Formats: sequence, C-alpha cells, structure tokens
Amino acid sequence: MKIEDLKKRIDELIYFADQVLATQWSDDYGIYVSSEKFNEFRSASLSFLSNTFESQHTFYVEFEKHTRRAYSRDTEKGRGVLKAAKQEIDGGWIFTLKSLVSADIFSDFLEMAKYLLDEGYKHPAAVMIGSVLEEHLRQLCNSNSIPIEFVKDGKSVPKKADLMNSELAGANVYNKLDQKSVLTWLDLRNKAAHGKYDDYTKAHVELMYQGVENFISRTTY
Repeated sequence: MKIEDLKKRIDELIYFADQVLATQWSDDYGIYVSSEKFNEFRSASLSFLSNTFESQHTFYVEFEKHTRRAYSRDTEKGRGVLKAAKQEIDGGWIFTLKSLVSADIFSDFLEMAKYLLDEGYKHPAAVMIGSVLEEHLRQLCNSNSIPIEFVKDGKSVPKKADLMNSELAGANVYNKLDQKSVLTWLDLRNKAAHGKYDDYTKAHVELMYQGVENFISRTTY
C-alpha cells in the first residue's frame, strides 16, 4: 500500500471515531456510544494497525488494550492512538523504518552469498541471491499495492517471482530492461535449485550478485 493510501485510510478512521462519539449517551453508570458503530470502528482500526505496523507494535497493543468496551472514553483513547499513528505515517517514518530493516536483512544475506561465492560454492550462493531477489520483489509489490497472492479454487496462492516481476514492470515500478535482468537472475536461481550446475559458471553467479545488489539499491520501497 502506498503512503497516500495509508494517509487517506488513517484520516477515515479518525473521522470514524468522531462519528462514533456523536452517538454517545449516558446513564447513572457512565457515558456510552453505539455498540454497533464502536465494534465496526474497533475492528477496522485493529485491521489497519495490524496490517500497517504489525500486531506487536505499540500502536496495535495500546489500541487493543484501551478499546474493549463501547464507552466514550474508550473511543477517545482509540482515536488518540490513531492520531499518534497518523503522525508517524505523515512523517514517512513507517516506510523509512521498514526499508532500513529490510535493507539490513538483505545486506546480511548478500554478504553470506558473497562469502560462499568467494569460497567456490557457486550453487548455494546462486540460490541465496535468488531468494533475496524474490523477497525484494515481494516487498516492492506490497509497497506499490500489487497483490502478492491470487485466489485459486477458493484458496490464496502466492504469486511466483516471474509474475510479480511482470506486474511490477507493468506498473512502471522499474523498466523493461530491469525486468529482463530479473528474469535472467531468476532463471539462474532455478537452475541452481534444480541441480543444473553445468548450465552456468561461477562468473555468471558473480555477475548475478553484482546485478542484484545494484538492482536492490536502485529500487527502494
């Protein structure tokens, strides 16, 4: 999901909180809101926070903890959490953090692949580089609102790397030349994974390593 979509959705949820608060009523025991609207607001907000920040994040944990009853004050606390999340989204911190974490992980795996390659183990190096590339494609799809799964026979099935590559190029996330390069790297990875060791050389894997490293650095999300 793109940053503009996140900003739009968080604004909708904050406005939704205002609508819930507009239904408030009271008795001798407290100030309440419509339970139906409150539950709709809570479910939508938890889904958004989980998908955007993950369920272990402070925003999700705090929202879940403080919005368990259809009270006015619970709704206000939930709205406060959403406003804090909005500041993080508006400031661009969410994608900056996720990109840095992913970059560190990718860098570690590419470094491992380079070590294997330097030691003469071209086959596991090619598989590892290919795995890093595939995960990068998946992350690019996520940040550009391109589904990484499709429904087949009523079940969600992960898209293959070549299909993600095609759709990313079609969405102009990168150009056709990059698309062809990615196809070549994926083909080399598949050859290594299926034991077709005579179909490529160490030099091919070295070029793959250099190309994938450069490709990842140019196509951030």
